Amino acid sequence: MRVLLIVLAFWPLAAVAEIIVPTRTISAKEVIVAEDLEIKASNMAGAVTSAAALIGQEARVALYPGRPIRQTDVGPPAIVDRNDLVTLVFGRTFLLITTEGRALGRGAVGERIRVMNLSSRTTVSGVVRPDGTIEVN
Repeated sequence: MRVLLIVLAFWPLAAVAEIIVPTRTISAKEVIVAEDLEIKASNMAGAVTSAAALIGQEARVALYPGRPIRQTDVGPPAIVDRNDLVTLVFGRTFLLITTEGRALGRGAVGERIRVMNLSSRTTVSGVVRPDGTIEVN
């Protein structure tokens, strides 16, 4: 009897946690809403455990029903799409230059994307602002 108690004391217990999984296929670039998510009991490492962290985020890859969602699978929704016409802004203390550009990639607020300056046809990098303009340095 003693041997059995010692073995049980060192037996690894599987920890079951709740993770969030999609209820339907969510395609890439689609914004996630509460109805798209459900809770599932699982012990998957790296899976998102909070629905609040996913609602309003954009899927970066296709998400399939019942499969765990990793934090890298989602991100903030893009406000600038590829080939969008955008305003490029360069600013210093007493100088502000604006011109038109064409986005060469997608980006959310705060992300760095490449943009072609339509006046000079050169490619520059800039950060997406909340109003959709691109700030170049």
